[in-house]
Amino acid sequence: MNGNQYPIYYVGGGKGGVGKSLFSFALTEYLLSQNRNLLLVDTDTDNPDVFKSHEGLGLANLHCLMNSLDSADGWADLLDTVQLFPEHVVLINAAARTKTSTANYGEIMQGALQEVGRTLTVFWLINRHRDSIELLHSFQQAFPDTIIHACRNLYFGEPERFDTYNGSKMREVVEQVGQTLDFPVVANRVTDWLYSKRMAIRAAIPEMPLGTRVELMRWRTRCGELFDRGLMEPKPESPKAEPESTATTPETPEVEV
Repeated sequence: MNGNQYPIYYVGGGKGGVGKSLFSFALTEYLLSQNRNLLLVDTDTDNPDVFKSHEGLGLANLHCLMNSLDSADGWADLLDTVQLFPEHVVLINAAARTKTSTANYGEIMQGALQEVGRTLTVFWLINRHRDSIELLHSFQQAFPDTIIHACRNLYFGEPERFDTYNGSKMREVVEQVGQTLDFPVVANRVTDWLYSKRMAIRAAIPEMPLGTRVELMRWRTRCGELFDRGLMEPKPESPKAEPESTATTPETPEVEV
């Protein structure tokens, strides 16, 4: 199995209110629009908006489930389920309370990924507070060899206002293998509709009033641009060209300009 063809995407943030569920709504819609087979796992069993909004879509290429990751058994159950869907992309919407469990049991996931040949890519939502960076750092220590994209949620301000992250060592670590991405803001009327009615994006569009629908479609397009960038496979390094021989060419003095 090609791990890049059927990757695992993990949407986290370590705390509530940073936009994890909304990001998962957008990424689910993007993957379904690409006609991908998708296993959608909501680990927020206390408030499973993502699961409940998508389980009723009735799509043959979408399988939804809830799976707590509060214990070693929960991580093992998740991996057992992933094994049953070898030709599905996996999207995990992480609950807020994951710091302890990832530190304690993250090695279960890492060992299994190597065995099944799957790649893990993390989208980590941040706001402008310092604890967002601290939680990202804790997660990165638990998954040191994982591609992590830090996603500045623009609901909390323009990119330049994320001062704590923008000038941090954590950003340097992220951008060694991942990227800093900007999650676009959407009008409150859209999120109010999605959450209050617990509707997936594709189910909500034909039901929404015109203005709300147009705003949702604008935001969906912006999210698609983000995912086009964030899901791009790393480019292989170009081979270094051999220096041309200068044995028979007289050296030209440098000219200062």
